[in-house]
Amino acid sequence: MGEEFVTRGRTITDADLVNYAGLSGNFNPIHVDEHFAARTPFKRRVAHGMLTLSVLLGLWDRLGLVEDTVVAHVAMTDVRFVRPVFVGDSLYARIRVLEKQDTERPDRGVLVLEAKAFNQNNQEVLSCVNHLMVLKKGGQD
Repeated sequence: MGEEFVTRGRTITDADLVNYAGLSGNFNPIHVDEHFAARTPFKRRVAHGMLTLSVLLGLWDRLGLVEDTVVAHVAMTDVRFVRPVFVGDSLYARIRVLEKQDTERPDRGVLVLEAKAFNQNNQEVLSCVNHLMVLKKGGQD
């Protein structure tokens, strides 16, 4: 427990906001209308929270830590949107193993992982705890 991994970065683009709005159907003007967003406390468009979460999961996946072993994403808890994310922000993530749990099946276990996303200024923007059911090496731990 306690192992920590740091991902590469990824810059949030205008296309990310537009494409996520189209995919999700979330066209809230805070995300897609520059003139509306200019009148908010943020003064500019803010990335969708779930877009930021999706980017975090993508960064994490690129590490390949659990490639070909994930059976299911069992739960996500303690999701916190700490700071807004804007077009031009470059995000990276830190993933830390909190716990390894056994299951009733000897060939699987549950990894409990803390995931945090940070912007280019090393400010935390998002955190969550993920529970992944994974295959164990050799059917045993």
